[in-house]
Amino acid sequence: MSTVSQTPARRPLAFGFGVRFAFGMGLVALLVLLSLRGALAPLARLALAARPHLPDMALFAAQPLAIKIHLATALAALALGAVLMWRRKGRTFHRVAGWVWVSLVSVTAGATLFITSLNHGRWSLLHLFTGWVLLILPLAVMRAKRHDVARHRGTMMGLFYGGFAINLAIAFIPGRLLWMMLLG
Repeated sequence: MSTVSQTPARRPLAFGFGVRFAFGMGLVALLVLLSLRGALAPLARLALAARPHLPDMALFAAQPLAIKIHLATALAALALGAVLMWRRKGRTFHRVAGWVWVSLVSVTAGATLFITSLNHGRWSLLHLFTGWVLLILPLAVMRAKRHDVARHRGTMMGLFYGGFAINLAIAFIPGRLLWMMLLG
């Protein structure tokens, strides 16, 4: 039997994960700034007036169902995702919790399709993230099913760190719900 691998060698990526991640973050920052054009001065005034406090649950209760579902599933996915990143991979817990996380993220992204208050009843540029998540999430699951661990790991880490870091920053834009619940 030959000791030479029968699988073709993969070409190294032209850019490392850090460069691609930084490029992606820059692109996201540009999309967010385009979404907020004309509102930066009022947002800066709100940011300077921030006063941290306990969550205003009455404000949460007054929100439409889509926003409640989105916020609840996003926070649950953030917490579970942090546990998944910390715990050992490949075990039963990882597989079961991973399916729960994928379900939470799917519901979180799906709920955003019904949240159009930012753009007066229409989708905004931020909905591009929804489309991205709904395309990439099944791809990450397929990679796990095919035992392509390295690409599954990269895709899931990108979704978790990139998606939640970006969206958490967007959620804390002055005047938005999380801002008002905790700082407004």
